[in-house]
Amino acid sequence: MRGPFANPRLALTLRRWRGRFGISAPRVAVRTHLPWYWRAIGAVAILALSLALAGWIYDAGRRFSGVDRGATEQELNTLRANSSALELELARLRSLADASESKLQIELTAQQQLTRQAKALEEENDRLKQDLSVFEALAQAEEKEGSLSINRLRVEADGTGLYRYRMLVAIQGGKKEREFNGSLQLAITLLQDGKSVMMVLPSAGASVVRDYDLKFKYFRRVEGTFKVPTAARVRSVEVRLLQDGVLKASKIAAM
Repeated sequence: MRGPFANPRLALTLRRWRGRFGISAPRVAVRTHLPWYWRAIGAVAILALSLALAGWIYDAGRRFSGVDRGATEQELNTLRANSSALELELARLRSLADASESKLQIELTAQQQLTRQAKALEEENDRLKQDLSVFEALAQAEEKEGSLSINRLRVEADGTGLYRYRMLVAIQGGKKEREFNGSLQLAITLLQDGKSVMMVLPSAGASVVRDYDLKFKYFRRVEGTFKVPTAARVRSVEVRLLQDGVLKASKIAAM
């Protein structure tokens, strides 16, 4: 009599079934099927959560270490506002400085002008005092009534061949009822090329004869210039007062 497993085919079938459910059965993985877009959304969510967590950890670390981003931003804004205010104040101060400098320059210019005017007035005052002393001397002179006099004759050179002369001419005496109507003549003695040369102004036929016409009553200040060759040197200047071609007065200024 055969046993229950005497059939080889049946025994083979039973062995296969035992191998599927026994210890030696193969491993089976069970996976749930999800669409790709759900997996993508999940990955993005996890990435966003990671970034948020990282930012929170970074801010927490800054606050823990004493560096607050909000406080830093506020401090930067405060510093920017202070910098803008300082720039405005600097611009205002520069404007005030420029205005003060301009005002100071104007005041300095005005002071210089006043100084020059004061100096000119002092010089004019000295000249008036000298003129007064001359007039007093002329009034007390014992010379012929109505005669002419030449006073305070000065001739100065500027080093370029140009000479300036000035004088005070007056009618002698106390009444002074006469009027002088004549001309001025300059006789200039020059040393040129080792020789003494005479130059008379105005020269004959000169176009500036009228510049030497002289008309006054009582007194008059006379000023003018003349030019000589650069190589020549003036030794003396004789000033002559002529009326109707007749010499009325003369005076020599030595150089």
